[in-house]
Amino acid sequence: RVQVGENKYISKSNILSHLKTYNLYYEGQNLQLRHREEEGELIVEGLLNISWGLRRPIRLQMQDDHERIRPPPSSTSWHSGCNLDNQSAEAQKQTPPSIEVTESESLSDKSSAKEDEEDEDAIDASSQLLRTKSDAGVLRRGNKRSPSDQRRIRRHRFSINGHFYNHKTAVFTPAFGSVTNVRINSCMTTPQVLRVLLNKFKIENSPDDFALYIVHASGERVQLKRSDHPLVLRILQGPCEQVCKIFLMEQDLGEEVTYDVAQYIKFEMPVLQSFITKLKEEEDREVQKLKRRYKYLRYIIERQLQCLPDGSTCM
Repeated sequence: RVQVGENKYISKSNILSHLKTYNLYYEGQNLQLRHREEEGELIVEGLLNISWGLRRPIRLQMQDDHERIRPPPSSTSWHSGCNLDNQSAEAQKQTPPSIEVTESESLSDKSSAKEDEEDEDAIDASSQLLRTKSDAGVLRRGNKRSPSDQRRIRRHRFSINGHFYNHKTAVFTPAFGSVTNVRINSCMTTPQVLRVLLNKFKIENSPDDFALYIVHASGERVQLKRSDHPLVLRILQGPCEQVCKIFLMEQDLGEEVTYDVAQYIKFEMPVLQSFITKLKEEEDREVQKLKRRYKYLRYIIERQLQCLPDGSTCM
């Protein structure tokens, strides 16, 4: 058996049947899932698509892991036969990289460049910091980018689905409905999947601030419990994301929508208003029926009470 949630299981044959349909739908794509067995337990793994459905901004870590510094040759490596003394002498003769001063691209850029000049210089210096304990034998490379490229890189340090955030605030809101994916397996629960997603994009917010929802095309919305296994539920729901999607939403802002309520969501306002009017009329009719019923019961009870003092029985 394969666990779906707390005290919820599905047979291996059933999940394998759904998995076969799932992989046929994504044939030739990287969204196909693989499965294996370990100690009699079936494990499915692969990429899971998750749509962004956040209303509040998220905080991203301020760091850039793309800078790589090539370490100097080691004396124990195949470079040991090289004349390191000559290399150090040549390094001392090298002049520092020249700095070209160019005119601003437009008059509007002049004002913004003057305001951000000091901040940008500091950022350039920090971005060129060497990430080693010792900088011996490591030469800084000259900056050959154009001024416009430099400004773009300084202002845009990180991207999620093509959306760049401002590095000064490190805060932004992903476009609603944009899709990302994470590599998980069928053994992972909802909190574990959330943690993988946040770590992938270096989001500083706590995983407890978010929740996963299965959102159907009809408007029905179901929150995944902490004990649920998102990948297994995705397989059972089917591969087509036109039918349902998995959304990441805030824990306190997300709201479940039942199937009955979802039937009315997509109607136009005049149609919904007519529904409300009809329901109000039906409610009034039911209220009048109850009033007539209890009025009649009260009349019968009062007649019986009037007959009691005389010691007679009224029929």
